Amino acid sequence: MESPDFKELLLQLSNELVDDQLEKMKYLCPSIGKGVNEKITTGYQLFDVLMQRKRLSADDTKFLSKLLTDVGRQDLSGKLSKGNNNTGFDDPASAQSGPSAAETAKIDLATVVIAENLGKTWRKVARKLGLSEVKLQSIDQKPLDLDEKTMEMIWQWKKAQGSKACVEQLVVALRDCAQNLTADRVEDKMRAAT
Repeated sequence: MESPDFKELLLQLSNELVDDQLEKMKYLCPSIGKGVNEKITTGYQLFDVLMQRKRLSADDTKFLSKLLTDVGRQDLSGKLSKGNNNTGFDDPASAQSGPSAAETAKIDLATVVIAENLGKTWRKVARKLGLSEVKLQSIDQKPLDLDEKTMEMIWQWKKAQGSKACVEQLVVALRDCAQNLTADRVEDKMRAAT
């Protein structure tokens, strides 16, 4: 199983791809098969198939890096390389302003639980977390399923909060939106992890 950090990096890369680039990347992957290829609508889905086919992992990003370069996204290939070298996928200054490693690990665990349970109320929770309507529209317009939109929403919140981001803020926002069951599950996960 890949680490939450690697999956977050892949989600970030997916969100920066435009439809034309995704289509070109799919075209460059004929081994996936036409049936599977036609069902892929996001970069994240393509990356997931590549991981299943053992063409992509946190330790082996060469194939994806080449795909990104071939479709003219050397910038994303560079982010992938930085993430693969454990230097983080943002610049060092922003990495220092983010939450601590321990808090990031907690947020990553909480993100999985929230994504699995939140569903269509992700926008309401996002507003409680202080995300702007413009940011919500940007997330909503991306061809992501509800789980991925929730993950993107939390990633955007974490990025905006920087070092102030903590799981407690997520729990409070969930409870304020009457998502008590999800909040309970997050708290249970946090207790189990300690």
